[in-house]
Amino acid sequence: MTEPLVIADNDANPVPERGHVVAWAFWDWGSAAFNAVVTTFVFTVYITGSAFGDKDVISAQLGWALAIAGFLIAVLAPVTGQRSDTSGRRKFWLGVNTFIVVALTAAMFFVEASPAFLLLGLFLVAAGNVFFEFAGVNYNAMLAQVSTPRTIGKVSGFGWGMGYLGGIVLLLIVYFGFIKPEVGLFGVTSENGLAVRVTMLISAAWFGLFALPVLLRVPEYRTPPAARRDRVGFFRSYAVLGHDIARLWRTSRQTVYFLIASAVFRDGLAGVFTFGGVLAASVFGFSPGEVIIFAIAANVVAGIATIISGSLDDRLGSKPIIVTALVGLIICGGLVFFLHDGGQIVFWTAGLALTLFVGPAQSASRTFLARLIPAGREGEVFGLYATTGRAASFLAPTAFALMVTIFGETYWGILGIVLVLLLGLLLLLPVVAKQQKIT
Repeated sequence: MTEPLVIADNDANPVPERGHVVAWAFWDWGSAAFNAVVTTFVFTVYITGSAFGDKDVISAQLGWALAIAGFLIAVLAPVTGQRSDTSGRRKFWLGVNTFIVVALTAAMFFVEASPAFLLLGLFLVAAGNVFFEFAGVNYNAMLAQVSTPRTIGKVSGFGWGMGYLGGIVLLLIVYFGFIKPEVGLFGVTSENGLAVRVTMLISAAWFGLFALPVLLRVPEYRTPPAARRDRVGFFRSYAVLGHDIARLWRTSRQTVYFLIASAVFRDGLAGVFTFGGVLAASVFGFSPGEVIIFAIAANVVAGIATIISGSLDDRLGSKPIIVTALVGLIICGGLVFFLHDGGQIVFWTAGLALTLFVGPAQSASRTFLARLIPAGREGEVFGLYATTGRAASFLAPTAFALMVTIFGETYWGILGIVLVLLLGLLLLLPVVAKQQKIT
């Protein structure tokens, strides 16, 4: 970071320091505990294993559980974001939702390797996704507090990259500390899933620890005077939201189009990581340890690509980054599907190539929208971003589950995710990249 990090509305909020960027990005670093360990490479792989029942059936059940979580997020996220804007307690709600996720992750320790505990495991994953998304609304809304229009892409990419790099470190710790050894640290073994269950405790502590810098270091958000609104009740918030959406449609229709397009392709991106570990284990025969080794390599690739893409975002714009990434994902996903009989080498090549494109697309999507939001409405608009995303979040899990249910083989789920990514790309292409800020 070579440029001073300031924000335009100095009267409303303190000028951020360079340390604010690092403190903010450490939340992403810590969030790898949920993104990488819980939803992608360890816990979902664990509960879709043979100890809990038929793998293909459980994979479909996981898809339905995540679809239900997506519906709840779609209904609640914009209102929670809007209310954090008007209350001036954005950081407070980031902390509350983060530590609910921490508690849910820790509770995964109680999911023993038995079909009797499958429902509990699915519930904890689904509930964790709901509160993680709520926390993400407030976290994304803070991007404008720690960046400038000239550095927003770099800062966003730095945050995403930190998330992937944090995933590497945590996965190395849990793999060599608990999962790989027959007897791990503190005498932990794999009996009754204990190695994975203890990993959940480590992950909870990891997220809680690295969430503290942003909560302690970055000042609480204060709503600019021009953007302040009267507080209303929870259900009245939906009426206010409806009015704001109608105004957004009238004044910045391209933003609405982008929200719709990004909702679809971001759900496809989420599907790549959500079901990546499941596919590696169920289709390509990876052991739990091999899944984690793949995850470490995937996070290295994704982290480096995302940090580099942040600077390109500031120079080239967000849309070219997103389009390139989606095309790459569709090609690589298609290769994984059509060459699935090729064994692990297919997943190590085409599957690893997938991760090259996921982070840049996620980061550039966030900055595309952040460049449009006026001060004081970040939480609300990123709430809409979450809502449109989660309104479509049934797409990837449903497409995955539907393909597996119809064809009876887990590898068909890959095609479902690729189709969602393709639809998102087609919706994005007509969106005009340069537009006026929403008012």
